[in-house]
Amino acid sequence: MARRGRRPDLGALSTASALRDDALASVTPDDILAALEVLAALPTPRGGERPCAERLHTWAAARWPALDWSVRPVGERGANLLARSEHGSGEPELLLCSHLDTSLGGSASLDWPVNGPGPDPATGVAVQAGQVRGFGLGVARAPAAAALVGYATAATALRSAGRPHRLALLLSGSGTHRSSLTSCGTAGPDEPGGVSAHLAAEPAPAAVIVAKCGPPGLLYEEPGAAYLRVRLRTRHTAVLARESAVPPGGLLAHTGTVCTAIEDWRAELVGEPGARAGQTGREAGIGAIMSGSPAKPDLLPAVLDVHIYLMTVPGDDATHLAERLRRHLVAALSGTPLRDCRLTVDLAGVQAAGVTPPTAPVAALAREVWERAHGRTAPTLRGWTGSTDGVLFRAAGIDTVRTGPSSAPDPADPRLDVLDVRELLKSARIYAEAALRWPLLTSG
Repeated sequence: MARRGRRPDLGALSTASALRDDALASVTPDDILAALEVLAALPTPRGGERPCAERLHTWAAARWPALDWSVRPVGERGANLLARSEHGSGEPELLLCSHLDTSLGGSASLDWPVNGPGPDPATGVAVQAGQVRGFGLGVARAPAAAALVGYATAATALRSAGRPHRLALLLSGSGTHRSSLTSCGTAGPDEPGGVSAHLAAEPAPAAVIVAKCGPPGLLYEEPGAAYLRVRLRTRHTAVLARESAVPPGGLLAHTGTVCTAIEDWRAELVGEPGARAGQTGREAGIGAIMSGSPAKPDLLPAVLDVHIYLMTVPGDDATHLAERLRRHLVAALSGTPLRDCRLTVDLAGVQAAGVTPPTAPVAALAREVWERAHGRTAPTLRGWTGSTDGVLFRAAGIDTVRTGPSSAPDPADPRLDVLDVRELLKSARIYAEAALRWPLLTSG
């Protein structure tokens, strides 16, 4: 947690205000949109961010040559883009963080199970009538571009003024969620993401601002996340002998029974006391069902896998919730033709929910800056069910707050996101102002 310093004098405040005003005036849509063009020029699937990181490094180093930019490899093809600015000694570091990878890979051949058949989404961005459109802008190219410009603006201003500071920007690889639970074997190892690699290799920051799209306002609490796989097993049978199959008709004929039982468990989970805890909320949903071979529909498969995404609140034990699901399914299926199938529930990718006190210096600063930028009181957020790498920083004991612009699906192509350029500019200025004011807040 950042240390509290003495109250700055009025002269320091006046000078800081002038520095802030001049710096914020230099944040323009042109730089944000230029950064977005670089980010959106290539597909950046999870674990394949290095070409994007290298292109962005080249562009940022040319645009802000006085700042230090580096590409840090993560795994075989992944990477983090890291920037750090420091003047003075012993200053607590504020880290602005977003990620390079997109939720889907940007390839129709890989993304069709989610998006359906169609051509590859267009690369690049389009700006029209004050809005910017493109693939992967919501998760998380747009807030990443805003954070980059906000960081560079603040670091440049502080360095030019000779102000003691320690700021950093991390655009991480592997920032989107992925399950290691496959449908062709047991769970593989959970691959470390870019934030985990950064925390293992670099000094821990004093505080973090996560730049992600989301609700209007600030999140200082964040739900946890986990993946579940419900697996039912029997013996495979030919369709011609379907009535002798276990269960009769085969597993797929009874998929609805399994899904209904899972939905009943979900309803209990989100409806019980404690399922909405402060800013966070529990949620769960079936995201994939895998069974059989498209090349061999004459055979009734021996395995049915149902994949579930689970979001948890502070105090939840994901292992306990997975066991609750298993017991619920055993009871729900005991009176059905599925009762003789082998049932297992596997768990992976567990990240616990985390809480930063709203009175923490970074949370109070972010709220003040957000309210100044928006000209209104920050709304009270309740029951949010979206999780980010912010939980990893909180698990490491680092005060963390999340804020960013809002995005919406493009009505003409729901694979693309639409953002208001003015809101994106406002976010970049929020990141810049928070970074500019952090050294004054924490100076000793």
